[in-house]
Amino acid sequence: MSEKLPDNLIYTRRIFSCLIFVVKLSLIFTQTFTITLRKGNKVEEKEIQEVETVETEQTTETAEAVETVEATEQPAEEKPAPAKKGRGQAKGKGRKKVETVENAPQSEWKERVVQISRVTKVVKGGKKLSFRAIVIVGNGKGQVGVGCAKASEVIIAIQKAIAEGRKNLITVPIFKTTIPHPITGRSGAGAVMLKPASQGTGVIAGGAVRAVLELAGIENILSKSLGSKSPLNAANATMEALKGLRTFNDVAKVRGLSLNQMLNA
Repeated sequence: MSEKLPDNLIYTRRIFSCLIFVVKLSLIFTQTFTITLRKGNKVEEKEIQEVETVETEQTTETAEAVETVEATEQPAEEKPAPAKKGRGQAKGKGRKKVETVENAPQSEWKERVVQISRVTKVVKGGKKLSFRAIVIVGNGKGQVGVGCAKASEVIIAIQKAIAEGRKNLITVPIFKTTIPHPITGRSGAGAVMLKPASQGTGVIAGGAVRAVLELAGIENILSKSLGSKSPLNAANATMEALKGLRTFNDVAKVRGLSLNQMLNA
């Protein structure tokens, strides 16, 4: 009869067998891992060698191409081709063409924005916002106009005001860089008084009145705003005053006299 082993020995044998199995598995895994690492390193070394060989081939090809180009250019520079002479040769072939850049013609009309304001209009659904632009248009040679327009955008409002200002142009009689006589213009609640000035005085005005007078081409003048301070009213009052100006010849024709007779009377 075989003697039975105690339970403690049975448990210890089982534990030792499990440990031996785990050690064998770890050895197998380490061997496979090292083999894969070696293979990967070999593949990377091969790829690096291939890239280096390709780069060296490219550099050699470019160097050969540069040498061939230089070899072909040197004889051409040393021996220039002689000019052919014949009956059919054009006279102007040897001349160089000079390119001329033509500048775009600048317009003589000048625009000056006096005011841009935001206005609202009450409609059924609420309030409609828009922009109002006041623009003075003139050429500095006796022609000037005032334009006022509204639009949903500022740029469109300015463009519409410029177009309206060109439609409302007037001709201003200028006498020696100033106006012929004093005058007062009125528009709504605005009133502007204009007086001629001597040479060197300059334009004594401000705001919309100054813009109108400068773009009209007047260099010496005295002015005073007597009514509303609104730029639109001031500009329209100035335009009314300039419309009412008359030259000496116009007054002489109305009176039925010549210019000398009217001045000597």
